[in-house]
Amino acid sequence: MSLLQRARANVREDLDAAMRRDPAAQNRVDVAVNSPGLHAIWAYRAAHALWVKGPTYRPVARALSTLTRAATGVEIHPGARIGRRFFIDHGMGVVVGATAVVGDDVMLYHGVTLGGRSLQRGVKRHPTLGDRVIVGAGARVLGDIEVGADAQIGANSVVVKDVPAGAVATGIPARVRMPATPDEDPYDRLYAEPAIFI
Repeated sequence: MSLLQRARANVREDLDAAMRRDPAAQNRVDVAVNSPGLHAIWAYRAAHALWVKGPTYRPVARALSTLTRAATGVEIHPGARIGRRFFIDHGMGVVVGATAVVGDDVMLYHGVTLGGRSLQRGVKRHPTLGDRVIVGAGARVLGDIEVGADAQIGANSVVVKDVPAGAVATGIPARVRMPATPDEDPYDRLYAEPAIFI
């Protein structure tokens, strides 16, 4: 598969992910034109490709991320590592730090910060999110912590400790709750933990 074919397939995959997660989306064209979260993701992917090429390309990668922040309100450091089918709903105010690692099928709402808690250089300072994690509006996930696959972070929560796979974390500081049963429906989880509403 050529680079162009791969890029086209990735764009289509991102558009399909947005269509699945955004009930207001009318069609792929609507999402492609009007989703600042998707625009930020696409620009990040280009900036990251430059970043991994090495120090010579990093100033260009940073400039692209700065322009993207100005255009979309989303700041993703080109050094972050982000998986497939990532989606940012609304976008405005999202910050993803340089050493953040984000799995596949992750969704962030507006105002989310994946930030650091240390000023030390050359170390991992930002969180790692597993696959299918959902982070609610205004949440802060801070430090070199791990949020396990299928976890949910409630709106406006502040998470500074690891969150196990499948757990719900809400509050300031976040309190972790495991599902009542292994097959608990995600919608039932919303009613058991109202702070997760986003």
